[in-house]
Amino acid sequence: MDYEVLTLAGLWNSGAAHWQTQWEARHPGWVRVPHRDWDTPDRAEWVAELDAAIARCQRPPVLAAHSLSCSLVGRWAASGSPLKIAGAFLVAPSDTDAPSYPDCTTGFQPMLLARLPFPSIVIASSDDPYVSPQRARQFAQAWGSEYVEIGNAGHINGDAGYGPWPEGERLLRDFCEKVHR
Repeated sequence: MDYEVLTLAGLWNSGAAHWQTQWEARHPGWVRVPHRDWDTPDRAEWVAELDAAIARCQRPPVLAAHSLSCSLVGRWAASGSPLKIAGAFLVAPSDTDAPSYPDCTTGFQPMLLARLPFPSIVIASSDDPYVSPQRARQFAQAWGSEYVEIGNAGHINGDAGYGPWPEGERLLRDFCEKVHR
């Protein structure tokens, strides 16, 4: 796949068993957006770090976001950055408005429910502990995203058994081909 892909891990980062980490190992050109603080994210800081990573790209990248970073993508889009991305692949978006959501983040509430100005797809699970399927569909509709529900997949992370995740990589490849036509 000859596309620039930035991976955006969520709260607490993505470990070795996570699909993002494994995809990065197989595709050395795919780069994780680094954050100074993975444990108590601040929206303004994470938006600035994402903007800096996008600025380093040779062409508009595809963002492959997981969990809290799906919200980050929307916040970045609303920030007024003049930079462009090709699209956003949004996996297991966490509902930061849910009472059960960890209270260690700053500025990610309320959930941004505005149309994204670029192509996007939401990949969701029917039993994600951080977002109900109904809420994930609501996000996709508000963001103008295609919606794909993959069944009982937990939070679609390493803990749920989604390490290599070839089906997800195929979905990302198909999405990249679509946005680069």
